[in-house]
Amino acid sequence: MCSTLVNKYNIPGPRYTSYPTVPYWDNTTFSLKAWTKSVKTAFDTSNDKEGISLYIHLPFCESMCTFCGCNKRITKRHDVEIPYIKSVLKEWDLYQQIFEAKPKLKELHLGGGTPTFFSPENLKLLLQGILKHTDLAENYEFSFEGHPNNTTKEHLQTLYDLGFRRVSFGVQDYDHKVQKAIHRIQSFEAVKYVTETAREIGYTSVGHDIIFGLPHQTSEAVRKTILKTKELTPDRLAYYSYAHVPWQSGNGQRGFDEKDIPAGEEKRKQYETGKSLLEEVGYAEIGMDHFAQKKDSLYQAMQHNALHRNFMGYTASKTKLMIGLGVSAIGDSWTGFAQNVKGVEEYNHLLAEGILPVYRGHILSKKDTIIRKHILDLMCTFKTSFQEDGLSEEEKTDILERLHEMIADDLVALKGKELKITTKGKPFVRNICMAFDLRLQDKKPDTKLFSMTV
Repeated sequence: MCSTLVNKYNIPGPRYTSYPTVPYWDNTTFSLKAWTKSVKTAFDTSNDKEGISLYIHLPFCESMCTFCGCNKRITKRHDVEIPYIKSVLKEWDLYQQIFEAKPKLKELHLGGGTPTFFSPENLKLLLQGILKHTDLAENYEFSFEGHPNNTTKEHLQTLYDLGFRRVSFGVQDYDHKVQKAIHRIQSFEAVKYVTETAREIGYTSVGHDIIFGLPHQTSEAVRKTILKTKELTPDRLAYYSYAHVPWQSGNGQRGFDEKDIPAGEEKRKQYETGKSLLEEVGYAEIGMDHFAQKKDSLYQAMQHNALHRNFMGYTASKTKLMIGLGVSAIGDSWTGFAQNVKGVEEYNHLLAEGILPVYRGHILSKKDTIIRKHILDLMCTFKTSFQEDGLSEEEKTDILERLHEMIADDLVALKGKELKITTKGKPFVRNICMAFDLRLQDKKPDTKLFSMTV
């Protein structure tokens, strides 16, 4: 990755876990009634054929990790678990009242926060409540995010017994200075224990999350982290660029100076060091920021053009309906998005009143669905087509004009109606997607909305 190109294209931009991106949702056309109608329509078309997906946000953490931009509640009080579980189950009950048939679950993911903040017994209580009135789809996949420091054998066994076969552990970096800066001190031995224990129990996909561009991080630290990771050979890896967005993170990302964050040539070197080492030890690049062994379902999905991307990241299957449960969780009905309130107290209060805790959302226009397909294709297959896509000639001309320099820089190649991202262009996929983003182009964002693209 050329440093000149990094300097040229490293600008604030969306990560495109949705289109339109959250800052461009139009709340003037959104209502709870419109959302529930879209959920019912998606359920009716998706449930029998594909099943549905569930994302459950468990926001509690015992301590603040200063690299984290997620919605979380820091507390050491575990008496918050049962009231929160009751609220999540109430929310699920309200959604089931919308459905006219028994939901068939294809995907379920526990995210956070720290899902393993909850005791194994309470996670069992939550999940049994979710699954009680639910059928399981063929080849269903249950997954969760685990913290190496507090994920116990009991957590792993309990969730395995409930049908979980995939787990991802947040590693970030093994360098002690970096760990101290991000307030996430965990040993290689802790990661080794949970990785090996998960495999002994029978988990078929164990993933690690690694971040480059962290405060005080060096290319040598990245190299050592990747080599240690090689010893444990996780089935898949998320290799992310650190997203520095302290204005969105409740001051969590202000535990260090801006000058401590690698930038420019050093950050480029970290990315290339990690990517080349991962490929050397047998990992294939999957979409953006992800790598997997060739036996993993994510790699198989990519090979069969079945890779999908949503608010849970890259997945090996797609459902038209994804329900988000819990504070700040986002749901996707394929024709609409909805996000829950972000405060635990407000969330609990609304559900005690029997009200779905949605506070904002977006109903997609016809043009939105066209652009979303382009962006999903680019994110998942690194190519897209203008063939009869429903865009006007003027809109296509404008998109190609925005891509002109990227074509000149050999980041994308245009052949007839087909646009393909080159190997050189893969690190800049977010920039390429921005050229298609009509809402972003119509209203240029405040630079503080997004992290840097590279």
